[in-house]
Amino acid sequence: MQFVLIGFSDFPNLQGFLHAVFSVVYIIILVGNFLIILITSMDPALQKPMYFFLANFSSLEICYVSVTVPRILFNLEKQDRSISLMSCATQLCFFLIFGTTECLLLTVMSYDRYVAICNPLHYPLVMNTKRCTHMVAVSWLGGIPVQIGQTYQIFSMPFCNSNQIDHFFCDIPPILKLACGDTSVHELSVYLVVSMVVAFPFILVLTSYSKIIATILGLPTTKGRAKAFSTCSSHLLVVLLFYGSATITYLRPKSMHSPGTDKLFSLFYAIVIPLLNPLIYTLRNKEVTAALRKLIFQIRDLYRHRSLLFF
Repeated sequence: MQFVLIGFSDFPNLQGFLHAVFSVVYIIILVGNFLIILITSMDPALQKPMYFFLANFSSLEICYVSVTVPRILFNLEKQDRSISLMSCATQLCFFLIFGTTECLLLTVMSYDRYVAICNPLHYPLVMNTKRCTHMVAVSWLGGIPVQIGQTYQIFSMPFCNSNQIDHFFCDIPPILKLACGDTSVHELSVYLVVSMVVAFPFILVLTSYSKIIATILGLPTTKGRAKAFSTCSSHLLVVLLFYGSATITYLRPKSMHSPGTDKLFSLFYAIVIPLLNPLIYTLRNKEVTAALRKLIFQIRDLYRHRSLLFF
């Protein structure tokens, strides 16, 4: 069976422009996140659990956008929007797995900030290398069985309404619209899984940050409060952006779904947020900014040295 991704076919005169925009965005996401991985692995000042998690988060963002954007670029360039059932299922499965990993990793990162701010004396003991590695491994692997099962359940349904997916990638809401008969059981399953992998981690994040904020407000000096908040403000902003858009997309009632709004929210959490994340973590984090500036100076000095040797 073949599906057809409608994507941005409503704008036939803008296909070339959209291809250029998505290409530039994709390159920026790849370069930005790769730079974060590079500086967190090379700079001695960033050899901390916080930046170990950030490097994994950047690796995840590269994987996350690579599930959707290359296919969008292919469709815009070739004007061939057909996709096989197996390819569609594979895309959805990896998209859901990486989405689950992001939810879990954001939760782990909030726990790291909670321990650092609320229990600083115990931080080296609690957030040791072994525990950090275990938490990251669970984040990467924890969603695999759940999302493989969910993908199998979705694509085991008979499709007879149409083969046209009114979206730019294979996502749950537009695929459910193509299914025959009553899909209420499948929709309930989606709500339960989303509640487990999105809502529950989000509650844990909110719990961590409620305690973090209470601790920060209890600090005796304004400078101390500002410094403590600066270490977690970037992460809090990313959490609000990601969880907010994902919750609206998957937990709102079916009656509120429409192709236009589904595309808009999906575009936001699948592409725009990964684009903003490197900017948020570099511009709002003095240590990352300093490490990035240091790397740029090293590259510049190396280039000058090689130029002098060449001439």
